[in-house]
Amino acid sequence: MVELLILILFVISGAATGWMGVHLLPQELLAAGTDVELVRWGLTSGGAVIGLVAGLVFRRLRLQLMRQVRTMPTDLLVSRAVGLILGLLVANLLLAPVLLLPLAGSSALVKPLVAVISNVFFGVLGYNLAEVHGRTLLRLFNPTSTEALLVADGVLTPATAKILDTSVIIDGRIRGMLACGLLEGQVIVAETVIDEMQKLADSTNLEKRAKGRRGLKLLTELRESYGRRLVINTTRYDGAGTDDRLLQLTEDTGGTLVTADFNLSQVAQVKDLKVMNLSELVIALRPEVQPGDELKLKIVREGKEESQGVGYLEDGTMVVVDDARTLIGSRHPVVVTGALQTPTGRMVFARLDEGTSAKTAKSGKPSRSGKGKSSKPNNPNERDTAGPR
Repeated sequence: MVELLILILFVISGAATGWMGVHLLPQELLAAGTDVELVRWGLTSGGAVIGLVAGLVFRRLRLQLMRQVRTMPTDLLVSRAVGLILGLLVANLLLAPVLLLPLAGSSALVKPLVAVISNVFFGVLGYNLAEVHGRTLLRLFNPTSTEALLVADGVLTPATAKILDTSVIIDGRIRGMLACGLLEGQVIVAETVIDEMQKLADSTNLEKRAKGRRGLKLLTELRESYGRRLVINTTRYDGAGTDDRLLQLTEDTGGTLVTADFNLSQVAQVKDLKVMNLSELVIALRPEVQPGDELKLKIVREGKEESQGVGYLEDGTMVVVDDARTLIGSRHPVVVTGALQTPTGRMVFARLDEGTSAKTAKSGKPSRSGKGKSSKPNNPNERDTAGPR
């Protein structure tokens, strides 16, 4: 019913404009014996058709807007409205001196032109700022909230926008992090990242093409799941590559760069930017293994030293076991003796349980001890695909 009324109003407005618009025609045309009534009805019909088309376009835009509003979080909707109002308020305060200027003649058209341009500019600016810093903006209007008080006391840190790198989107684990609430605030994807994934998806290399398509599919799913929380930043920065532009975006927005690229995270730290390295986060979330813990471990291959065997925990952490070279292919209890943490991974050292050591010695199999010579493989994150982890 509402859509029908809107269409009727647009048609009536268009027809009325055509009916009254006959007086705006040149007087020479009306004085040349032209049938004024015929022209009037022609303009009225044309205006009604134009009004109908405008009504249909307005109806479609209205439905799209209502659909977005229903899926939009309340805090984001309120912050955008407040940002738009503040932008228009600033624009009109700056316009006050311009409107008081005594301009005459053709110069008088400058006033409405400047008014329109400034209102549009500051309105869009306030809208975009509220989209990125909406929660901070809302705290200004509710300073007595518990969260605001904790932030003021330094107990809590305000949630910052999370800027996603190409590597972390293709990786795919960002979906689980968002689902479990590990990441707060707006999620920003730069348009340069989308362009890079588009190039990968169009690549002739099968592996690159699969990565690009996987990343684009993930972004589509995130947009459907989180609505307007996922923001596409269309700002075009000058830079040698995607990494430089992401660093500039992070600096301008004051957000946190989320990446799986170790080198990019190091550059961001050098520039004193907030960065979350996905690899370091995964390492931090691994279960801790303390000296003295007993594990049931399958020895899958030889170690670097003569007497050592190597096994893997369920999360892929490599365990170097002394005197286990002769036990490859079997599962035995081991006791953790120590662990080594590196920026790229973790390695655990262990020895066989006393019962297993006694059985090995009784079986007559040589057990060459490598005490004090703990092996360190070239890559702490080394994985073995031959046996279960």
